[in-house]
Amino acid sequence: MSIKKWKTLSSEYVSRRPWLTARRDRVQLPNGQIHDEYYVLEYPTWVNIIAIRPDGKFVMIEQYRHGLGTVETELCAGCAEEGEEPIDAARRELAEETGYTGGKWRLNTVLCANPATSNNLSYCFIAEGVEHTGDQHLDRTEDIAIHVYTREEVLDMLRADKFKQALMAASLWKYFFENR
Repeated sequence: MSIKKWKTLSSEYVSRRPWLTARRDRVQLPNGQIHDEYYVLEYPTWVNIIAIRPDGKFVMIEQYRHGLGTVETELCAGCAEEGEEPIDAARRELAEETGYTGGKWRLNTVLCANPATSNNLSYCFIAEGVEHTGDQHLDRTEDIAIHVYTREEVLDMLRADKFKQALMAASLWKYFFENR
Protein backbone atom coordinates (compact mmCIF):
# COMPACT_ATOMS: atom_id res chain seq x y z
CA MET A 1 0.00 0.00 0.00
CA SER A 2 1.33 3.42 -0.87
CA ILE A 3 0.29 6.64 0.79
CA LYS A 4 -1.25 9.18 -1.55
CA LYS A 5 -1.37 12.97 -1.42
CA TRP A 6 -4.46 14.86 -0.40
CA LYS A 7 -6.29 16.87 -3.07
CA THR A 8 -6.71 20.58 -2.34
CA LEU A 9 -10.25 21.60 -3.30
CA SER A 10 -9.94 25.26 -2.27
CA SER A 11 -7.68 27.60 -0.31
CA GLU A 12 -8.13 30.96 1.34
CA TYR A 13 -5.87 33.12 3.48
CA VAL A 14 -7.18 33.89 6.95
CA SER A 15 -4.13 35.99 7.90
CA ARG A 16 -1.40 37.62 5.84
CA ARG A 17 0.82 39.51 8.25
CA PRO A 18 4.62 39.90 8.27
CA TRP A 19 5.09 37.23 10.97
CA LEU A 20 1.92 35.18 10.49
CA THR A 21 0.51 33.87 7.24
CA ALA A 22 -2.21 31.28 7.74
CA ARG A 23 -4.11 29.46 5.03
CA ARG A 24 -7.32 27.46 5.37
CA ASP A 25 -7.56 24.61 2.87
CA ARG A 26 -10.51 22.42 2.01
CA VAL A 27 -8.98 19.02 1.21
CA GLN A 28 -10.10 15.61 0.05
CA LEU A 29 -8.28 12.63 1.48
CA PRO A 30 -7.46 9.60 -0.72
CA ASN A 31 -10.33 7.68 0.94
CA GLY A 32 -12.79 10.35 -0.30
CA GLN A 33 -13.33 12.07 3.04
CA ILE A 34 -13.52 15.87 2.88
CA HIS A 35 -11.82 17.98 5.54
CA ASP A 36 -13.32 21.48 5.36
CA GLU A 37 -10.83 23.29 7.58
CA TYR A 38 -7.18 22.26 7.39
CA TYR A 39 -4.87 25.09 8.43
CA VAL A 40 -1.35 25.62 7.09
CA LEU A 41 1.13 28.19 8.41
CA GLU A 42 3.29 29.65 5.66
CA TYR A 43 6.79 30.85 6.50
CA PRO A 44 9.85 31.84 4.49
CA THR A 45 12.88 29.56 4.40
CA TRP A 46 14.67 29.51 7.76
CA VAL A 47 18.40 29.16 8.37
CA ASN A 48 20.55 28.52 11.43
CA ILE A 49 24.29 28.29 11.86
CA ILE A 50 26.61 26.32 14.12
CA ALA A 51 29.44 28.88 14.04
CA ILE A 52 32.83 27.75 15.32
CA ARG A 53 35.87 29.97 15.70
CA PRO A 54 39.42 28.83 14.81
CA ASP A 55 40.02 28.16 18.54
CA GLY A 56 37.13 25.66 18.53
CA LYS A 57 34.73 27.84 20.51
CA PHE A 58 31.09 28.11 19.46
CA VAL A 59 29.55 31.51 18.71
CA MET A 60 26.00 31.71 20.04
CA ILE A 61 23.45 34.39 20.70
CA GLU A 62 21.09 35.15 23.54
CA GLN A 63 17.76 36.88 23.04
CA TYR A 64 14.29 37.24 24.50
CA ARG A 65 11.65 34.91 23.04
CA HIS A 66 8.16 36.29 23.59
CA GLY A 67 6.30 33.02 22.89
CA LEU A 68 7.82 31.41 25.99
CA GLY A 69 8.49 34.71 27.75
CA THR A 70 12.09 33.67 28.36
CA VAL A 71 15.62 34.66 27.39
CA GLU A 72 17.15 31.85 25.34
CA THR A 73 20.63 30.87 24.19
CA GLU A 74 20.46 29.90 20.54
CA LEU A 75 22.36 29.45 17.33
CA CYS A 76 22.46 32.45 15.06
CA ALA A 77 19.42 32.14 12.79
CA GLY A 78 16.98 33.97 10.59
CA CYS A 79 14.89 34.00 7.43
CA ALA A 80 15.95 33.98 3.82
CA GLU A 81 14.74 36.93 1.83
CA GLU A 82 12.69 36.23 -1.29
CA GLY A 83 14.96 34.77 -3.96
CA GLU A 84 17.92 34.45 -1.57
CA GLU A 85 19.71 31.10 -1.44
CA PRO A 86 19.80 29.52 2.06
CA ILE A 87 23.63 29.61 2.25
CA ASP A 88 23.64 33.33 1.39
CA ALA A 89 20.94 34.01 3.98
CA ALA A 90 22.95 32.10 6.60
CA ARG A 91 26.13 34.06 5.87
CA ARG A 92 24.19 37.34 6.00
CA GLU A 93 22.44 36.46 9.27
CA LEU A 94 25.70 35.43 10.97
CA ALA A 95 27.39 38.68 9.93
CA GLU A 96 24.40 40.84 10.92
CA GLU A 97 23.72 39.21 14.29
CA THR A 98 27.28 38.53 15.45
CA GLY A 99 29.81 40.32 13.25
CA TYR A 100 31.44 36.95 12.47
CA THR A 101 32.25 36.05 8.85
CA GLY A 102 34.40 33.74 6.74
CA GLY A 103 35.23 30.16 7.53
CA LYS A 104 34.45 26.92 5.76
CA TRP A 105 30.72 26.31 5.35
CA ARG A 106 28.73 23.13 4.83
CA LEU A 107 25.13 22.04 5.11
CA ASN A 108 24.46 20.01 8.24
CA THR A 109 20.79 19.08 7.78
CA VAL A 110 17.47 20.31 6.40
CA LEU A 111 14.46 20.09 8.73
CA CYS A 112 10.83 21.14 8.97
CA ALA A 113 9.39 22.33 12.28
CA ASN A 114 6.08 20.55 11.66
CA PRO A 115 5.33 19.16 8.18
CA ALA A 116 1.68 18.66 9.18
CA THR A 117 0.98 22.36 9.57
CA SER A 118 3.88 24.43 8.17
CA ASN A 119 5.17 24.72 4.63
CA ASN A 120 8.81 25.74 5.00
CA LEU A 121 12.21 24.16 5.52
CA SER A 122 15.04 25.14 7.85
CA TYR A 123 18.55 24.82 6.43
CA CYS A 124 21.07 24.16 9.19
CA PHE A 125 24.69 25.02 8.39
CA ILE A 126 28.07 24.52 10.01
CA ALA A 127 30.59 27.33 9.63
CA GLU A 128 34.05 26.39 10.91
CA GLY A 129 36.81 28.94 11.33
CA VAL A 130 34.63 32.06 11.49
CA GLU A 131 36.31 35.25 12.69
CA HIS A 132 34.98 38.44 14.22
CA THR A 133 35.31 41.01 11.44
CA GLY A 134 32.70 43.66 12.21
CA ASP A 135 29.91 45.00 14.34
CA GLN A 136 26.37 43.71 14.71
CA HIS A 137 23.78 45.16 12.32
CA LEU A 138 20.53 44.29 14.04
CA ASP A 139 16.97 44.73 12.82
CA ARG A 140 14.86 47.18 14.81
CA THR A 141 13.13 44.27 16.60
CA GLU A 142 16.36 42.49 17.59
CA ASP A 143 18.18 42.75 20.91
CA ILE A 144 20.95 40.14 20.76
CA ALA A 145 23.92 39.39 23.01
CA ILE A 146 26.82 37.36 21.64
CA HIS A 147 28.35 34.57 23.73
CA VAL A 148 31.19 32.14 23.09
CA TYR A 149 31.21 28.61 24.54
CA THR A 150 33.56 25.66 24.53
CA ARG A 151 32.53 22.38 22.95
CA GLU A 152 32.05 20.87 26.42
CA GLU A 153 29.86 23.77 27.56
CA VAL A 154 27.59 23.40 24.50
CA LEU A 155 27.31 19.63 25.06
CA ASP A 156 26.47 20.23 28.74
CA MET A 157 23.78 22.73 27.69
CA LEU A 158 22.32 20.19 25.25
CA ARG A 159 22.29 17.45 27.90
CA ALA A 160 20.58 19.83 30.33
CA ASP A 161 17.87 20.75 27.76
CA LYS A 162 18.96 24.40 27.71
CA PHE A 163 18.22 24.77 23.98
CA LYS A 164 14.45 25.17 23.57
CA GLN A 165 14.43 25.77 19.81
CA ALA A 166 14.02 22.21 18.50
CA LEU A 167 15.48 22.78 15.03
CA MET A 168 18.66 24.19 16.58
CA ALA A 169 18.93 21.40 19.14
CA ALA A 170 18.49 18.78 16.39
CA SER A 171 21.24 20.35 14.31
CA LEU A 172 23.57 20.51 17.30
CA TRP A 173 22.87 16.89 18.28
CA LYS A 174 23.63 15.77 14.72
CA TYR A 175 26.85 17.79 14.69
CA PHE A 176 28.06 16.28 17.96
CA PHE A 177 27.05 12.75 16.94
CA GLU A 178 29.04 13.02 13.71
CA ASN A 179 32.01 14.78 15.35
CA ARG A 180 32.64 12.59 18.41
